[in-house]
Amino acid sequence: MSTTPQPTISTLNIATRQSPLALWQAEHIRDRLLALYPNLTINLLKIVTKGDKILDTPLAKIGGKGLFVKELEQAMYDKEADIAVHSLKDVPMQLPEGLMLGAYCKRAAPTDAFVSNTYNSIDELPQGAIVGTSSLRRQCQIKTYRPDLQIKTLRGNVGTRLGKLDAGEYDAIILATSGLQRIELDARIRGELDIDMCLPAVGQGALAIECREGDTEILALLAPLNDEQARIRLIAERALNRHLDGGCQVPIAAYAVLHADNASDYTNDDNGNTLWLRGRVGQADGSALLKAEKRVMLSGTQAEQEAQANQLGIEVATMLLADGAGAILAAIYHPEE
Repeated sequence: MSTTPQPTISTLNIATRQSPLALWQAEHIRDRLLALYPNLTINLLKIVTKGDKILDTPLAKIGGKGLFVKELEQAMYDKEADIAVHSLKDVPMQLPEGLMLGAYCKRAAPTDAFVSNTYNSIDELPQGAIVGTSSLRRQCQIKTYRPDLQIKTLRGNVGTRLGKLDAGEYDAIILATSGLQRIELDARIRGELDIDMCLPAVGQGALAIECREGDTEILALLAPLNDEQARIRLIAERALNRHLDGGCQVPIAAYAVLHADNASDYTNDDNGNTLWLRGRVGQADGSALLKAEKRVMLSGTQAEQEAQANQLGIEVATMLLADGAGAILAAIYHPEE
């Protein structure tokens, strides 16, 4: 018998996009909640967002990935939905008034996947090969590593993107490893980009659950899904992005791990008490790639550690700004000036 306190509410409505990956995410959270609360009735409210409708324009030109969450948030304002499940990398750094992230779930693979029908790695691509991605973050790092490659915009859900690759429009495409794994398309992954070569997006691989502020019943319901180690890491990454005034579709990368002070391999998360944050900002054409990193030993209560993680994000962002990140980002935010 479950020892988890059972909720007083009888029905929970989850807002979700209709893409296969978004539905998998919502169904995954539904199933986890039902395992905890078997008497709860959970409905999925399936919504088509503006970001799903506009597929012929780069996200950076039409408002960024926030376009994928606005309609879901409106459903919560209208009390049609109680929560929304998001890929955290799609969630804007500033949430609308009255909404909050009620849970950070355990993080899956944060890496970028190399997908090709012909080549096994980015190093095998011939000079001038065409690589598809919708991400300026991926573009700037790949162009820094391989200036000869042609980067072409790739939009649509995972199936649409794979279809364009299969049709011969690209020699390779780059997708989130976790997304392919979640919808059982692991076989399409030829390899994962080395994190040192292509630092992940803020929050990549993590699911977050958004809800209304002050909704104590819902927050209590979600509490068992919260992963404290992931939460600390993701707070640091999002603080960096927020301090850079970064949206979701800008050439900003950030990745945090927790490691023991005596660790010999700092690249893997081992749930130690030293938080290591790396951040990058780059020119989309790969002509400049700024890097900064810092470690902090966490101490105190959970709230104090979260404050320390937030401060670490601000400090690494400040280092990037001191190196010239502001000018790079301003040129993207205000290209006409």
